[in-house]
Amino acid sequence: MACINPRNTDVKAPLVVFDLDGTMIDTHADLIESLNHTITSAGLTPVTYEDLTHLVGQGARVMIRRAFDLKNTPLSEDELEPLFDRFIAHYKAGMPGKSRPYPGLTACFDRLKAAGMTIAVCTNKQETLALPLLEGLGLTGHFAAITGGDTFEFRKPDGRHIFGTIEKAGGDPARSIMIGDSVNDILAAHNAKIPSVAVSFGYSDVPVADLNPTTIIDGFDELTPELVLRLIEAQ
Repeated sequence: MACINPRNTDVKAPLVVFDLDGTMIDTHADLIESLNHTITSAGLTPVTYEDLTHLVGQGARVMIRRAFDLKNTPLSEDELEPLFDRFIAHYKAGMPGKSRPYPGLTACFDRLKAAGMTIAVCTNKQETLALPLLEGLGLTGHFAAITGGDTFEFRKPDGRHIFGTIEKAGGDPARSIMIGDSVNDILAAHNAKIPSVAVSFGYSDVPVADLNPTTIIDGFDELTPELVLRLIEAQ
């Protein structure tokens, strides 16, 4: 197993930054349920799982607006805010609901940490939703930092979201990689000029190979310390 030399105190531990929805956690059932709870109150017909890839990725407000666009229904800013509040209240009340980690996630964490690596979360989900979700699933203690779409004045695909996460986690951009499932994750990694790993099982609305990630994995058993070090050393 790859391992970091503890005597080399000048070199920071490799940092693996994970997206949340569709990458670490399969949240689709709860997102769809809360979104339909929200939009049907405004007279829209429900969305389906097949619609989800076109809706997620930029937070709840954008998801609601995209749902209205999908239904060819106009939505004003004044109408959006109460719908946003309705979504947040419903989604938060049900946490963690049906959301579950993807297979092999915690074993992957254990492997990375045993090799001396650090783990962080960089998600466009609001902190007020990301933190209780991770807490409810018993995952919070794994992470050196958790940043959401409202942590900074910028968010993915802005590379500064990743940089801010790396700083909070005590990492070094030159020794960091990004794991994600969507264009926002991979583009943010490109903008931050760090390697990216796309998961093939998330919510991307296009084949993840089209996003030009550094590499693709089909399951967390493939995310090994050796792969992380190889990607970092190839920068």
